[in-house]
Amino acid sequence: MARYRDGLPQLASQPFLTDGGLETTLLFHERLPLPHFAAFDLLRTEAGTNILKRYYESYAALAVAHGMGLILDSASWRASPDWGAKLGYDAITLAEANRRSIALLEEIRTAAATESTPMVISGALGPRGDGYRTESRMSSNEAMRYHQVQVHELAETEADMLTAFTINYVEEAIGIAMAARRAAMPAVISFTLETDGRLPSGQTLPDAIQHTDDATDGYPQYYMINCAHPAHFAEVLRDPAPWRERIRGIRANASRRSHAELDESPDLDIGNPLELAEDYRTLRRELPHMTIFGGCCGTDLRHVSAIATALQS
Repeated sequence: MARYRDGLPQLASQPFLTDGGLETTLLFHERLPLPHFAAFDLLRTEAGTNILKRYYESYAALAVAHGMGLILDSASWRASPDWGAKLGYDAITLAEANRRSIALLEEIRTAAATESTPMVISGALGPRGDGYRTESRMSSNEAMRYHQVQVHELAETEADMLTAFTINYVEEAIGIAMAARRAAMPAVISFTLETDGRLPSGQTLPDAIQHTDDATDGYPQYYMINCAHPAHFAEVLRDPAPWRERIRGIRANASRRSHAELDESPDLDIGNPLELAEDYRTLRRELPHMTIFGGCCGTDLRHVSAIATALQS
């Protein structure tokens, strides 16, 4: 299978799917203990690896059925040094977990990719701290030093790119982009937004994108939004300014609840898959350059299936 580092296929016009909310699916649907929301910990065992394999296979089959591309994001969102240490990993075992997360996706791609369904392997990164809070913030250089450990590990695999999810302040975004550039890895930054359409840091999305681009000479391939409902950011994306063209993907939450409400909720709010799919169709109509569509917290195969159908109708 050809590598895509020199030309990611999702930068063309074909729509690409992603998976849904991996961690919430494992926690609420599979009823698995998931300390620190760390899906990569399942790779410790054959049984856990098989659970992840079945999860990814279901999305690969969905993409093939719809003739759409697929971004395979690894289960490594929490596989960075601080979070790994909380789970008992040392540098060696954490590096192995990152490698395994990509090897699993190689297996999925080899078995399922077709000419009409190209599959891109993305090494997933997450924030050093809580995805919803910004109390412990780093400078961009501190963020680069922290994340370059995992970036280097993923760069040594067959991953085609890196995607940093649930980034909530701009200095961490800049640091990740700097680390990716040092490793010569294509990188994507996905910001999370609050109900007012701003980052948890209070910064606006246009400012965050412009600041990151200015500090990194525009290194990110593109930007995404994840872990927010379209009702929280659709109005922001109606701004016709040039920054909007840098947004190429959405991985929305199923729920309209705020991050604080989600944190306090004992149940999983799956929202309405058909309504969410209609929101995506509206976004695609208003932003035809957008090519990447998937889910985040509370979403599962039902939501992404409805999204794929809506995009094709």
